[in-house]
Amino acid sequence: MVVCADNQADGGSSADDVIISCRGLRRTFPGGVALDGLDLNVPRGTVLALLGPNGAGKTTTIRLLNGILAPHGGSARVLGFDPAVSGDEVRALTGVLTENAGLDDRLTARENLTVTARLRGMRDAASLRRVDELLDLFGMGEQANQRCQGFSTGQRRRVALARALIHDPEVLFLDEPTSGLDPTATADVLDLIAMLTAERGRTVVLCTHFLAEAGQLADQMAILHKGRLVTSGVPAELAARMWPGLEFGIDLGRPLPPHLIGEVAGLPGVLKAEAADDGARVTVEERHRIAAVVSHLVTRGIDVFGATPHPKTLEDVYFAYEDTLGEDTERLAEALR
Repeated sequence: MVVCADNQADGGSSADDVIISCRGLRRTFPGGVALDGLDLNVPRGTVLALLGPNGAGKTTTIRLLNGILAPHGGSARVLGFDPAVSGDEVRALTGVLTENAGLDDRLTARENLTVTARLRGMRDAASLRRVDELLDLFGMGEQANQRCQGFSTGQRRRVALARALIHDPEVLFLDEPTSGLDPTATADVLDLIAMLTAERGRTVVLCTHFLAEAGQLADQMAILHKGRLVTSGVPAELAARMWPGLEFGIDLGRPLPPHLIGEVAGLPGVLKAEAADDGARVTVEERHRIAAVVSHLVTRGIDVFGATPHPKTLEDVYFAYEDTLGEDTERLAEALR
C-alpha cells in the first residue's frame, strides 16, 4: 500500500496545474524492487524535495520521469507526455543535473555548454550568448576557455548546472545541486532555484541530503523508503499531523518557577508547558494563544523579554519519519492516511 492522497501531493491544484503525475509507477531490477507503486502529483511552479536514504528510489524515479528507464508497471505523465513513449519530447522540456557532473574533460567549459546547446538544436547567436551568460552567472566566465579536466568539484558542479539550464527547461531535476560548492556559490544556486520558480514558474524536483537547504526551497516534500512512498505533502501540514499545536519559547532570563508552569499549563488552549534554562517552552493549540500566555505571566509580575514561535521544519519532519521507518513502514503509512 502506498500513501499519497491527491490533495496532499498537489496542494489541491486542478488537473491542469499538475505538471508531473505518477500512478502506481513501478520498476524492478535483478536485485529487487527499486520503485514500488509510486503515486505522486507535482503542481506547476512547485519545488518538490524528493527525500530518502540511499537506495530509496529517488534516482530511479528521475530516470523514469525522463524516459531513461521504462516502467514495469503503472504510468507517468510529464508536461502531458508519457516519458516511456515520448522520451525525446519530455527531455526537450526538462533539464537534469545528476550527482556526477558528467562533463567531457577534453572540452572547455564553454565547449561543454555549446555542444549541449547544438545537440538541442540551438545554433543561433542568441544561444551562444546564453552559454556565456550562464557561465558568468555561475562564476565560471574567467574559466570558460579552460578544459574541465583541471576543475575542482565545485567548478564542475557549476558548469554542469549551467549546462542543465542551457535550453531554459520547464522542469528541472536536480540531484545534489550544491554538492562541492562553497557557501557563496551554494547561496547563489539556491537563489537561482528560488527565482526559477517564483519569477518564471518553473517546476523543480530536488534530491538532496542537505535538508536545511531543501527546507529553504521546498513547497512540498515526498519521502521514499525502499522504493515506496511513505508520505508527501506540504511540510507544515505533515508536521501538524505529527506534532499537534505550535511550540514557542518564552525568554525570561531565568527558568519559570514550577508553580507558574502549572498555571500556564492550565490556561485555555495550552497543550503543554515546561521550564527551560531561560524561561519556558509552551505548546498551544493555535498561534493567537501565545498572547494570552504572555499576558498571564505579565499580570503575575514576571518580566517577559520575548516569545518566539518554533514551527517544525522540513528537517524535523524528515528525521521524525526516518526514526520510524526502520521499525514498521506499513504501520507508519497506515497512520498517516
